[in-house]
Amino acid sequence: MQHITILGSTGSIGVSTLDVVARHPDRYRVHALTAQNKVEELAAQCAQFHPHVAVVGSAEAAQKLQVLLRGLGLQTQVEYGPAALCAVASAPECDCVMAAIVGGAGLAPTLAAARAGKKILLANKEALVMSGPLLMEAVAASGAILMPIDSEHNAIFQCMPAAFHQQQRTPAQHGIEKILLTASGGPFLNRALDTLDQVTCAEAIAHPKWVMGRKISVDSATMMNKGLEVIEAHWLFGVPADRIEVVIHPQSVVHSMVSYIDGSVLAQLGNPDMRTPIAHAMAYPERIASGVAPIDLIKIAQLTFEHPDLLRFPCLKLAYDALQAGGSAPAIMNAANEIAVQAFLDGRIGFRAIDQLIARVMAALPSSPVTDIDTVFEQDRRARDTAASFI
Repeated sequence: MQHITILGSTGSIGVSTLDVVARHPDRYRVHALTAQNKVEELAAQCAQFHPHVAVVGSAEAAQKLQVLLRGLGLQTQVEYGPAALCAVASAPECDCVMAAIVGGAGLAPTLAAARAGKKILLANKEALVMSGPLLMEAVAASGAILMPIDSEHNAIFQCMPAAFHQQQRTPAQHGIEKILLTASGGPFLNRALDTLDQVTCAEAIAHPKWVMGRKISVDSATMMNKGLEVIEAHWLFGVPADRIEVVIHPQSVVHSMVSYIDGSVLAQLGNPDMRTPIAHAMAYPERIASGVAPIDLIKIAQLTFEHPDLLRFPCLKLAYDALQAGGSAPAIMNAANEIAVQAFLDGRIGFRAIDQLIARVMAALPSSPVTDIDTVFEQDRRARDTAASFI
């Protein structure tokens, strides 16, 4: 029996995780659920899964949640704020942490889980993008287990030899030549370039294959999500930037591939449903039912691949640039992107202004060494302030 804490339980990843938990009551119990401000949804989850602790973002939300839980006759303890997130992520009663809080807010509790030696199901890209060296050092020092949840990184994990995950050897020593990260291309893969400045919010969040939150959907439309995944893959698997290749694959059936020096290319295929990588990571090295049907290759009939157009997706190049620069550059880029995407969602800037704003912030704030979490947060704050001033 594993006791699991789900950081961001009302988001799409959190909901999918609870779906897998519900299918295996003999294997998993919920220790804690957290949400920023979706109090009614969190209360409903508490009613079904009876966590020991529920965490929200503010005192006001906590008071509202307490009233709802009291009306349901539940004894779930209610906490709020960043410190409470770190506490439930590192609690002795917790075996496994689903890190699914979107954005920089997920960094501190993910680090807390790593330092406490937990099994971490990592769905939060920003934890590695902002502070890859710090998180990997914490994992190594505590003996924590880091399992990727992004469908692409989970696919790469599955395509690598088991010995790679168990030994302190480089990818090259295992014969790994290159990682191929697949990308759907989002909703604007074939849209005329000269019309992208007219993209609306509704169009940007209408992903053709995946059901995701608004911010992540916009990141998919700009392909910043793939840029973040390039940085994430670098830290997860120890592969340099020039050996991580992004490949457009609109069908979203091949989730990623690993190329070996003998000419072999191993791929992981499946329907576009996050319950597959979630179930894999939760049960690894075993396999459990996820509720996802197997793919029908005859029905799909065709799989296509192409190189990404960096004129269409300049955010992808910005991410490679940040990874090459190192230090605080990825954190600066990530913070600028979060501000830019929110400004677009709020109708304050146009779609093509997103990459332009990120580039301006990166040019204005040169990279500096990342030595501790306070440095990361300071660089994050400076980038957000700079982006806001440019807007």
